[in-house]
Amino acid sequence: MKPRIDIRADPNQVEANSFRSFPMGFKMGIVGLPNVGKSTLFNALTRTAAAQAANFPFCTIEPNVGEVSVPDPRLDKLAAIGKSINVLPARMSFVDIAGLVKGASQGEGLGNQFLANIRECDAIAYVLRCFEDNNIIHVANKVDPLADAEVVETELMLADLESLEKRRAGVEKKAKGGDKDAKLTLDLIDRALVLLRDGKSARFVKRDAEEERAFGELQLLTSKPALYVCNVDEGSAESGNAMSRQVEDYAKGHDAGVVIISAEIESQLAQLPDEEQAEYLESLGLHEAGLNRLIREAYALLGLQTYFTVGPKETRAWTIHKGDKAPAAAGVIHSDFERGFIRAQTIGYEDFVTLGGEVPAKEAGKARDEGKEYVVKDGDVMLFKFNT
Repeated sequence: MKPRIDIRADPNQVEANSFRSFPMGFKMGIVGLPNVGKSTLFNALTRTAAAQAANFPFCTIEPNVGEVSVPDPRLDKLAAIGKSINVLPARMSFVDIAGLVKGASQGEGLGNQFLANIRECDAIAYVLRCFEDNNIIHVANKVDPLADAEVVETELMLADLESLEKRRAGVEKKAKGGDKDAKLTLDLIDRALVLLRDGKSARFVKRDAEEERAFGELQLLTSKPALYVCNVDEGSAESGNAMSRQVEDYAKGHDAGVVIISAEIESQLAQLPDEEQAEYLESLGLHEAGLNRLIREAYALLGLQTYFTVGPKETRAWTIHKGDKAPAAAGVIHSDFERGFIRAQTIGYEDFVTLGGEVPAKEAGKARDEGKEYVVKDGDVMLFKFNT
């Protein structure tokens, strides 16, 4: 009989390189026109100088990738109760992609490379300049965030149109030959083409769960979740300004999220020691860093949530999709845990903290053994049992 193992994400029990701390290589691409603050924001968020921030177009040639910790105040509370040696937050990747210009879909500027890099991302953050500064040139010689957003989205739509039109003939031929998968794909292509030709993004294509995989295989740029990042001046960081409010109204009609950030403030914040950051934010009337807001919006866009494992060696946050069942949550730690899943001891975050840990929670009847059909909730503290 195969042994049963209890696992609290102990890296000593499985191969270290088989662990995953985010769903399948999630990446958020930071895009926009040149000189809107993309690289400044990227440098601030990742606390690196990997992306050269300069006052001229295309200073970012190769996409820079930076990983950041997902801030979660629940982690420290859980670690204190569990007397954990290590505290490991979830991680998120940001990709700083070369600035786009009008005509990118036809290869203008660094267009081809730009579009290829976006295809590798799971979501797109459009950085839009929402501040005036005569010392920073604008590629169009005027500050108009809505016009900037339309340039980026138009180029992505044109690229999607070209991709689908080239692909359609081959798919149609297979569909006429009786290929069921091709018929499904052809229908999705035609639905997307109707929208794109009408100037609408592919993410508006109506589809059911059975069509989702085939739709994803089309790799449409405008099907990716979108977040508009309003880069405002320092004085507008708390509540935005007239330009950011225009973007908020615009986003409602484009199925996109919005977050207001001052890249300049984030840049200054990144240079301060951790203990001085709260004081700096408070002096500006801000309650948290822009990174926190950006991650929250990204989570909402992608339907993500967090569960925890707590033990003496480590307390760790794991990111999964809302609606994921217990075996899938276990699989984020290691694929063997999903294959051999038996059950998951589950304690709600509030119960774990209020009662003072696993043992008191068990004594109070708040530790539940959940099976394969259990839908994991945000904040669950989990202990998996599985067959090797």
